[in-house]
Amino acid sequence: MTASTRLLNALRSGEELTARQIEARYSVASGRGLVRALREQGYAIYLNRRVNSKGETTNKYRLGTPTRSMVAAAFAMLGAETLGMTTAA
Repeated sequence: MTASTRLLNALRSGEELTARQIEARYSVASGRGLVRALREQGYAIYLNRRVNSKGETTNKYRLGTPTRSMVAAAFAMLGAETLGMTTAA
Protein backbone atom coordinates (compact mmCIF):
# COMPACT_ATOMS: atom_id res chain seq x y z
CA MET A 1 0.00 0.00 0.00
CA THR A 2 1.37 3.43 -0.92
CA ALA A 3 1.99 6.23 1.57
CA SER A 4 -0.79 8.30 0.01
CA THR A 5 -3.27 5.43 0.35
CA ARG A 6 -2.28 4.84 3.97
CA LEU A 7 -2.58 8.57 4.75
CA LEU A 8 -5.98 8.75 3.06
CA ASN A 9 -7.18 5.76 5.10
CA ALA A 10 -6.02 7.44 8.31
CA LEU A 11 -7.78 10.68 7.41
CA ARG A 12 -10.94 8.79 6.44
CA SER A 13 -10.97 7.16 9.88
CA GLY A 14 -11.04 10.63 11.45
CA GLU A 15 -7.40 11.11 12.39
CA GLU A 16 -5.92 14.60 12.35
CA LEU A 17 -2.17 14.72 11.64
CA THR A 18 0.53 17.37 11.47
CA ALA A 19 2.95 17.48 8.53
CA ARG A 20 5.71 16.12 10.79
CA GLN A 21 3.52 13.25 11.97
CA ILE A 22 2.79 12.37 8.34
CA GLU A 23 6.51 12.45 7.50
CA ALA A 24 7.43 10.20 10.44
CA ARG A 25 4.56 7.74 10.13
CA TYR A 26 4.71 7.24 6.35
CA SER A 27 8.46 7.78 5.79
CA VAL A 28 8.05 10.61 3.29
CA ALA A 29 10.26 13.67 2.84
CA SER A 30 7.37 16.14 2.83
CA GLY A 31 4.06 15.68 4.60
CA ARG A 32 2.78 18.82 2.91
CA GLY A 33 3.74 17.40 -0.47
CA LEU A 34 1.81 14.22 0.18
CA VAL A 35 -1.24 16.24 1.23
CA ARG A 36 -0.91 18.38 -1.88
CA ALA A 37 -0.85 15.28 -4.08
CA LEU A 38 -4.08 14.06 -2.48
CA ARG A 39 -5.68 17.47 -2.92
CA GLU A 40 -4.73 17.39 -6.60
CA GLN A 41 -6.63 14.10 -6.84
CA GLY A 42 -9.73 15.88 -5.57
CA TYR A 43 -9.75 15.12 -1.85
CA ALA A 44 -10.93 17.94 0.41
CA ILE A 45 -8.14 18.03 2.97
CA TYR A 46 -8.26 20.96 5.36
CA LEU A 47 -5.55 22.42 7.58
CA ASN A 48 -6.91 23.39 11.00
CA ARG A 49 -5.12 25.32 13.71
CA ARG A 50 -5.37 23.72 17.16
CA VAL A 51 -4.36 25.30 20.48
CA ASN A 52 -3.61 22.97 23.38
CA SER A 53 -4.04 23.66 27.12
CA LYS A 54 -0.54 25.17 27.29
CA GLY A 55 -1.39 27.69 24.59
CA GLU A 56 0.79 25.98 21.97
CA THR A 57 -0.52 26.08 18.42
CA THR A 58 -0.29 23.19 15.97
CA ASN A 59 -1.64 22.81 12.45
CA LYS A 60 -3.36 19.51 11.69
CA TYR A 61 -4.70 18.10 8.45
CA ARG A 62 -8.13 16.46 8.30
CA LEU A 63 -10.40 15.12 5.59
CA GLY A 64 -13.62 17.04 5.13
CA THR A 65 -16.46 17.70 2.77
CA PRO A 66 -16.22 20.60 0.34
CA THR A 67 -18.68 23.40 0.89
CA ARG A 68 -21.28 24.32 -1.72
CA SER A 69 -19.34 27.49 -2.48
CA MET A 70 -16.18 25.46 -3.18
CA VAL A 71 -18.04 23.19 -5.58
CA ALA A 72 -19.67 26.21 -7.26
CA ALA A 73 -16.27 27.91 -7.64
CA ALA A 74 -14.76 24.79 -9.22
CA PHE A 75 -17.76 24.46 -11.52
CA ALA A 76 -17.45 28.11 -12.59
CA MET A 77 -13.72 27.86 -13.13
CA LEU A 78 -13.49 24.45 -14.81
CA GLY A 79 -16.89 23.97 -16.40
CA ALA A 80 -19.36 21.12 -16.34
CA GLU A 81 -17.48 18.88 -18.77
CA THR A 82 -14.33 18.87 -16.67
CA LEU A 83 -16.23 17.92 -13.52
CA GLY A 84 -18.20 15.19 -15.26
CA MET A 85 -21.52 16.97 -14.72
CA THR A 86 -22.91 16.97 -18.21
CA THR A 87 -26.13 15.19 -19.00
CA ALA A 88 -26.76 13.14 -22.10
CA ALA A 89 -29.51 14.47 -24.34
